[in-house]
Amino acid sequence: MSQGIENKVVVITGASSGLGEATARHLAERGASVVLGARRGDRIAKLAEELAAKGYRTKAVQTDVMDQLQVKTLVDTAVNAFGRIDVMLNNAGLMPLAPLERLKVDEWDRMIDVNIKGVLYGIAAALPHMKAQKSGHIINVSSVYGHVVDPGATVYCATKFAVRALSEGLRKEVKPYNIRTTIISPGAVSTELLEHISEKDVQAGTKEFVSKIAISADTFARTVAFAVNEPDDVDINEILFRPTAQPV
Repeated sequence: MSQGIENKVVVITGASSGLGEATARHLAERGASVVLGARRGDRIAKLAEELAAKGYRTKAVQTDVMDQLQVKTLVDTAVNAFGRIDVMLNNAGLMPLAPLERLKVDEWDRMIDVNIKGVLYGIAAALPHMKAQKSGHIINVSSVYGHVVDPGATVYCATKFAVRALSEGLRKEVKPYNIRTTIISPGAVSTELLEHISEKDVQAGTKEFVSKIAISADTFARTVAFAVNEPDDVDINEILFRPTAQPV
């Protein structure tokens, strides 16, 4: 039976900032090999160089999670470089909040493509390798908004509810292969996520609220580490955390 973080190979989408970047740093410091995927290739290349300079094992692959082939290439690169994939962290996400009546249909489409299909593409890329290994851990990022629905966040909430449904179905299907699954649902965390909000009044109001209570992305990184660190006969299926001050 194995446990711990050291020497595990971890693939992270959305690794160029926020939750993904913090998790990459945290797990690398604890001995994991981290493979970074994000659209902003310059950012993950810089992060990979920084981690490598400290002696950590890392690779960066420019990846748009809306492109299934790119996600497959990200995972295959990890396996080719390090021989396996132990953890797939499907972290990339968008949150352009707006009331439905504003008909931000393009934003709805993009949220569905990134927040739902991007997770599915990550599962599709990792699952064949994990089945062959008879081991692995798929971590999908939902949200407090995957548990409650607020006006102005309806489509985002729908995508994050979907992530929880996909993850629970996955959990039940992968039992024969000794694969673990975890849903992590953060509350208000200080990241660049609010920059995706195109409606300036909504963005201003959300930023004002979040600035008063938000907690560090390191909190998310520690949560990932907790789930990954457990021995392989322990399946931490769902973690929901918020700032202590967050009422929603």
